[in-house]
Amino acid sequence: MSAIGGGDSGPGGDRRLVICHLYPEYLNIYADRGNIAVLSRRAAWRGIAVEVRSIGLGEDVPVGEVDLLYVGGGQDREQALVAPDIAGKADQLRAALADGTVLLAVCGGYQLLGRSYRDQAGAELPGAGILPLHTVAGPRRLIGDVLLDCELDPGDRHTVAGFENHAGRTLLDPGAEPFGRLVAGFGNDGESGFEGCRLGRALGTYLHGPLLPRNPWLADWLLVQALARRETAVPVLAPLADTFEHEAHAVAAQRARDRGGRS
Repeated sequence: MSAIGGGDSGPGGDRRLVICHLYPEYLNIYADRGNIAVLSRRAAWRGIAVEVRSIGLGEDVPVGEVDLLYVGGGQDREQALVAPDIAGKADQLRAALADGTVLLAVCGGYQLLGRSYRDQAGAELPGAGILPLHTVAGPRRLIGDVLLDCELDPGDRHTVAGFENHAGRTLLDPGAEPFGRLVAGFGNDGESGFEGCRLGRALGTYLHGPLLPRNPWLADWLLVQALARRETAVPVLAPLADTFEHEAHAVAAQRARDRGGRS
């Protein structure tokens, strides 16, 4: 495991976070690494020091040390390379979540956090079994702008804008909670009206773009949840202007609305 980045600290710099990026050399399609950059920078602007570590094949998850885990997307070849390894880390991932660690997984990483993924060649890849779902590749890719309606905290509703490009049809178990409900786009399977999956502080989604630059509220939600692992009081973040971020969200949201519903 190696450090691949960091954050500076300003006033209030006694706050700190450890973010672990799983398989950055394999799962980093569509600029998904940008999500790490957004989290690190938004934390640093508030004087929160961030250490970013990479976790590769055969390396352990530092349970008890990590505040946020991140898994990006990859193509079938890269997923096949990491699938046995992430399945072997299942107990460590569960222990980290039980310790209060936050988890964000995008596209290929999202699929591999379920029980299994059957790729287009028919190979059954093992998953970590963290999220209550499984995925089977479909006959065509689901591609385009997406807009979701999300309510991660009771009464606090937001929209999430992103871009999807996946062949997988992800099926949630009965009673499983989606990340959001579709306003426009295909989502998990093109039929259910759901996108992603949420289990406590663990989020899985198909949304690339990368996801967090155009959804600053979600980046801050993840930071608050990560800080809560270390802090006894409810964490509070100083507000940021987010002018460009809100403009980026508005443009992406309008593209998704113009695209219309699922087709």
